[in-house]
Amino acid sequence: MTLRLACCLIVSLALAGCERSDAPTSNAAKSKPVQTARPTDDQRFVDMKDAGEQPSPQSPLHLQVVLDRLGFAPGVIDGEEGRFHDEALRGFQLSRDLAETGKRDEETKKALAQWDRLPALRAVRIPAGFARGPFFADLPARTADQARYPALGYRNFQEKLAERFHTKPELLARLNPRATWRAGEAIRVPNIAEADVAGAKGEDRGWPQTLAMLGVSARQPQADHVVVDKSDRLLRVFDAQDRLIAQFPATMGSAHDPLPIGKWTIKGVSWNPPFHFNPDLFWDASSKDEKAVLKPGPNGPVGVVWIDLSKPHYGIHGTPEPENIGRSESHGCIRLSNWDAARLAQMVKTGVPAIFQP
Repeated sequence: MTLRLACCLIVSLALAGCERSDAPTSNAAKSKPVQTARPTDDQRFVDMKDAGEQPSPQSPLHLQVVLDRLGFAPGVIDGEEGRFHDEALRGFQLSRDLAETGKRDEETKKALAQWDRLPALRAVRIPAGFARGPFFADLPARTADQARYPALGYRNFQEKLAERFHTKPELLARLNPRATWRAGEAIRVPNIAEADVAGAKGEDRGWPQTLAMLGVSARQPQADHVVVDKSDRLLRVFDAQDRLIAQFPATMGSAHDPLPIGKWTIKGVSWNPPFHFNPDLFWDASSKDEKAVLKPGPNGPVGVVWIDLSKPHYGIHGTPEPENIGRSESHGCIRLSNWDAARLAQMVKTGVPAIFQP
């Protein structure tokens, strides 16, 4: 059984075009998972005793790590101040009933003080299983051209490692200027902990393995409702007491396909979904493109997860380009980084309201 969905992918000049297609409403579809169901010991990152010099608790990098771990995502962790760095801090302030300044005022410093001793960086050895791949260096950007690939996995190890630690390859390179990126090598990474995947659903689709690969715990607070703010380019998650429990930067809508303002509901979650490409549904498809089913993978058009909405053709999903979240356009769908989309997928269930507002 399939549902019609709108998915978004980045095209040239960092402009995202949205392509409507079909994807399974459940994960009962008979397609092979991208990974084995459970993470193995040779895929886990083990901490070393000495992580080297740590950034100051007042540094942007330290704050980004803390906010990411608390569920107030700063986008990719890059150690630089910017719009989503400040928005993440505002989200934290709102959740603690503090003035929403987006700055480290005195009350905010007091609220953050309990995490001052949290190291911003980990020193780990690269696990052999995590470094193994497979990788797809020549994976094309065009959806129609991806159909011939056995999986839509990462292009290289650095890309995979960056997603695991919610950062970008450039920061990893700065932290490890002499790294060769081989199994067994000691490296420094942002302090995103190992994921507790016990109880994760979707084992037949490799979902526990995906959560571990993205450093996302299966244990998340449960959402009462989700609010998508077009003006802020943020997705916020609230509990039954209307308390903010998570916030994620998002890409949503464009002049061609604006965000569908209104109140919708979540119909279900599809883990590691295949992608049914139908060029007849895409306004920007080539006349030479043919229908195809794309295999699952983090570099697929909808990333690692599809959260279906009651609005036909629309959903919330991951992306192959996390650095462009909130900085590009879509055709009405809501796109998050793969790790934020995975976290949200653990928070929502069928029937949760999703409110889209200007």
